[in-house]
Amino acid sequence: MGLYLGIDTSNYTTSVAVYDSASGEVVQSKRLLPVKSGELGLRQSDALFHHTVALPELVEQTLVKTECKKIDAVAVSDKPRNVNGSYMPCFLAGVSVAKGIAAALGVSCHFFSHQEGHIAAAMYSANKMDLLNQRFVAFHLSGGTTEALLVERDAGEHIFNAEIIAKSLDLKAGQSVDRIGVMLGLDFPAGAALDRLAQQSDKEYKLKPFMRGCDCSFSGLENKAKDLFNKDEKKEDIAKYCFDYIKYALDGMTKAIIEKYGELPLLFSGGVMSNSIINKFITDKYNAYFAKPIFSSDNAAGIAILAAIRNENNEQ
Repeated sequence: MGLYLGIDTSNYTTSVAVYDSASGEVVQSKRLLPVKSGELGLRQSDALFHHTVALPELVEQTLVKTECKKIDAVAVSDKPRNVNGSYMPCFLAGVSVAKGIAAALGVSCHFFSHQEGHIAAAMYSANKMDLLNQRFVAFHLSGGTTEALLVERDAGEHIFNAEIIAKSLDLKAGQSVDRIGVMLGLDFPAGAALDRLAQQSDKEYKLKPFMRGCDCSFSGLENKAKDLFNKDEKKEDIAKYCFDYIKYALDGMTKAIIEKYGELPLLFSGGVMSNSIINKFITDKYNAYFAKPIFSSDNAAGIAILAAIRNENNEQ
């Protein structure tokens, strides 16, 4: 049992967490990277700069909160996914800091993918760490990813084996949310504000998004939203249309996966899955497990938890 420091520097969030494997508690500090009003994102060079500026303060904040006396291991996300060629410069900021801290403390430094961190954080948040030794389906919907993964325990280098079994054929769900939100005058990232706007609508759209096998498409969503906007539809109704479209696309993916792979536990994470409309619909229909919003969006908690699993397994 021990204390584990996790670091994640994704495209839009700097995150630091400490996981106490004895108590099961996580303490984390997060900061969204600044994006100018009206813009849809950051260049990687700008993201790398902002992570570099934010990390020292967030590491200090987190260690002060936990009154850490001793860190047993450090872990960091170093790439988006565990596949060849998976790379984003923004992760270099976290890797540099994590390796430096580990070297100074004389402890091991573990490397995981950003995707693995999301899966672990969702399991922890949903109180379903027992999924670690089961086969399950993990959905991840964010600005950069719309995928369903068939997850199994890995006895080798990685803790998980994650195979993509469903995905978006074009735009990602989070991209659609952000583009539509910015079109409506909201700041990037627009998910939370667009959710609040959608709650003001009394419309209920019955939609059938395009599907190809287990895969879905979101290009039609953005085109229809632009059409509604040009016809001066209410902003709250456009926001509701956006989330209704995503929930029915997700419904189509889930049904197709169940038909192909059978009844397996379903775990949902990613910033888009924090949406109240989508969450309620999928939970009611499929009895699925959802990460809490703070653990659903980008975070370092899962990275710290994975450090504990690997470190303590190696000690046995």
